[in-house]
Amino acid sequence: MIKRNLLALVVPPLAVCRYGCAGCCAAPILVFWITGIVGMIYGLFGGPADLPGVSWTTVGLGAVLWAISVAWALTTLRNVASDESDPKCESKVSTFCRVVHTSSDDADPFDEVRKFQ
Repeated sequence: MIKRNLLALVVPPLAVCRYGCAGCCAAPILVFWITGIVGMIYGLFGGPADLPGVSWTTVGLGAVLWAISVAWALTTLRNVASDESDPKCESKVSTFCRVVHTSSDDADPFDEVRKFQ
């Protein structure tokens, strides 16, 4: 658990891909994380105002974006862990179980495709 949280602090998209649900939200977390890194580096070189020193506003914005990606990754990892503890959604402790209802009478979409071939 500590390894997951540490990886989520350093490289949030990798933590979500490795320990979470990569298809759920790894791409938006990656966008926030990379934008945060770029913002902090860009701020060190003067930022959009081309200041002679460090643009602390831009560095702060980059840090906020990094913090958002970390919070999002930690939330995703926590929710995936709670879903793994109740795989059949019997106790309904997970918010994901409340949103997605499993139904056995759902048709397979590939059956419809095979029908037209």
